[in-house]
Amino acid sequence: MRVFVTGIAGCVGSHLADRLLAAGHDLAGIDNLATGRIANVPAAVHFEETDVRECGPLLEAWAPDVVVHAAASYRDPNAWREDLAVNAGGTLAVVAASRRAAVERLIYFQTSLCYGLDVPGAPLPITEPLAPRGSYAVSKTAGELYVLGSGLDAISFRLANLYGPRNLSGPVPAFYKRIREGEPCVVAEARRDFVYVGDAVEVFAAAVEGVGAPGVYHVATGSDWPIGELFEILTAELGIEAAATRRPLGPDDVPSILLDPSRTAETFGWEATTELVSGIGEAVEWYDDHGVGDVYTHLRFEETTAK
Repeated sequence: MRVFVTGIAGCVGSHLADRLLAAGHDLAGIDNLATGRIANVPAAVHFEETDVRECGPLLEAWAPDVVVHAAASYRDPNAWREDLAVNAGGTLAVVAASRRAAVERLIYFQTSLCYGLDVPGAPLPITEPLAPRGSYAVSKTAGELYVLGSGLDAISFRLANLYGPRNLSGPVPAFYKRIREGEPCVVAEARRDFVYVGDAVEVFAAAVEGVGAPGVYHVATGSDWPIGELFEILTAELGIEAAATRRPLGPDDVPSILLDPSRTAETFGWEATTELVSGIGEAVEWYDDHGVGDVYTHLRFEETTAK
């Protein structure tokens, strides 16, 4: 198959590219390298550095069977205009080009924050009403609505917290960097469902290869871990004694969002199998070899003016 991947230099896009190339598919991809790394892109990919909003000519020229849209703006929680332009406008560009190219399937990635901040503690079903708050969640939800309303064979994966090698967002790389640099760490009074990226890629690849009816699926374990325990696992893996200060939730944060993965399990025969300790060990090994550099979060810890 011919597959076109946006955001191919990021964590999800590059891991999926590795998996699809190993299966014998032909890949083209784009990335603006704002948060992705060119070193993540496999040599066999037909790659161009460009903005997702300008994807049309490249996508149509590649004439893909499947488009995987992994590009997203998330590095600045106050960059509302950039989030809107990339996550909504960029997705609209992908949808329009995919329709013109008559692709067989379009795959999208959505944040679990699409359900909002006032959610019950039990795992959320696919039918839970959407109530996004915060620029990232709002703009990603707008993108999902374009995808699901495109008339294409479209799948949207709503994701729990992905982690692992090449991931530069969220608590794992943030803690790693601060612990390594001897900087103080702050632990939120929250819990999260963590899915190893290598596990997640298996269900994404199955969707690329035609498994699953169009619609929405959760990629999650259905259970969560305290962020404080994640910090302890990471310090143990590093062999460094470090303490963390506890803090209350920020204005864009939520105690926990649990997603019910049963539909995904039934449709794809999939479940996450990597233990958190093992997955963090893999992430630490990659960080040690490649460095972390900048880390990103879509959460807003201080009220500031949107840009």
